[in-house]
Amino acid sequence: MQRVIETDRMEAFSDGVMAVIITIMAFEVKPPGGPSLAALHSRLPELLVYVLSFAMVGIYWNNHHHLLRTTERITGAVMCANLHLLFWLSLLPIVTGWIGEYPLHALPAASYGLVGFGAGVAYMILVRTIIRANGADSAVARGIGSDLKGKLSLVFYAIGVGLAFAAPVISYVMFGAVALMWFVPDRRLTPAQEPV
Repeated sequence: MQRVIETDRMEAFSDGVMAVIITIMAFEVKPPGGPSLAALHSRLPELLVYVLSFAMVGIYWNNHHHLLRTTERITGAVMCANLHLLFWLSLLPIVTGWIGEYPLHALPAASYGLVGFGAGVAYMILVRTIIRANGADSAVARGIGSDLKGKLSLVFYAIGVGLAFAAPVISYVMFGAVALMWFVPDRRLTPAQEPV
């Protein structure tokens, strides 16, 4: 019973923070300045980066849910690691808005990648902290395994940050590739009885 209370409380708080992040991003998106395709085209970069950021938060929300449902024990260190992840995700509205205003500039694109990289590292820390709290033979440890997708995501973000200074559009392709890689929920932590 204690496990459910602890994980549910942390999950509910995290869900609320992620919902606020998405809400802030949605409020920042401006509608096209007129009823024409040209007006829509002028807002396209802002809309596309919003879609990418929405997908990113949604992917974290989904995988975070499965991670906590598999977790049996929450410690203070796990709660701090969770806050660390939420901090990085809370920066998404800032960099999303920045790219919306300056889509072809290097620094906003690189900053977006750094936030993605930071969130990826924070998620890895959260997973490792949960494994430390629950043991090397826990369901989370068995489910995560070598975490190839997580490591590959960090490599893609790092490459995207570097490419931002040469070709920001190519860096967005790298960031989009990470989202596509994670679009299907991480089945390693999905209990067999729970539908994806």
